[in-house]
Amino acid sequence: MARRIDGKAIAADLRAGLREKVERLKAQHGIVPGLTVVRVGEDPASKVYVGGKKKAAAEIGFNGVERHFPDDVTQETLLEEVRRLNADPSVHGMLLQLPLPRHLDPNALMDAIEPHKDADGFHVVNAGLLSLGRPGPRPCTPAGVMKLIAHTGLELSGKRAVVVGRSNIVGKPMALMLLAAHATVTICHSRSDLAREIPQADVVVAAVGVAGVIRGEWIKPGAVVIDVGMNRDAAGRLVGDVEFEAAEARAGWITPVPGGVGPMTIAMLMQNTYEAALRTVAPDPR
Repeated sequence: MARRIDGKAIAADLRAGLREKVERLKAQHGIVPGLTVVRVGEDPASKVYVGGKKKAAAEIGFNGVERHFPDDVTQETLLEEVRRLNADPSVHGMLLQLPLPRHLDPNALMDAIEPHKDADGFHVVNAGLLSLGRPGPRPCTPAGVMKLIAHTGLELSGKRAVVVGRSNIVGKPMALMLLAAHATVTICHSRSDLAREIPQADVVVAAVGVAGVIRGEWIKPGAVVIDVGMNRDAAGRLVGDVEFEAAEARAGWITPVPGGVGPMTIAMLMQNTYEAALRTVAPDPR
């Protein structure tokens, strides 16, 4: 029977450590990390996500700000807002809450963010830095997953890791981070033979967004299973991409859904913002 990885508790410890660091940064340099979230429209899920980010920012001692625009806002208006935030020295990190209305181009907007203020780690420059193994803001969910794996005590070097999902937000950066930790990495997608690949994995990271697509019987005994998926089952309950009960019976460690990866994503967003503020007094060596 697997041990459950408590993402809530691990994220709480990370936030507590950040709170102490923020207090020192303020006391020694008079700097309060500033995080601005740009939200467009009235998407219910976006409201919840932004609320959670603002709450975490306040708890840590950040200056957390939401800039909310109506559904019919123009691309140029948002670009001008991004330029204004780029020029504001009190804003150390910013992000554009997705999804956006269809008339807006999210890529152009995200590309307009100064890379060092990219709290999400999605900017093309930061994607390149990750690919090259150089320092920079890392995508928050994969960075959080790496913290969860570290919590298990597993030494990734030489281990076989399977990432299910190839999105730019999770799958691709996840594979690069595992590769940087010297794991042997396979990326799976809709055309992969999951029943062949997953039983070989010492680590499985599921990030495809299909409830129960990874069957518990495929899990290698003792493997670490990280479930990034957030889906609704027929009863309306939140479930992951992994058949939890069957996988739990075989795995060594497993994340629950909810309460696993989700809290870590916000914690790493705060980490990115703190590091951006810190670079204003201790410049990045790159």
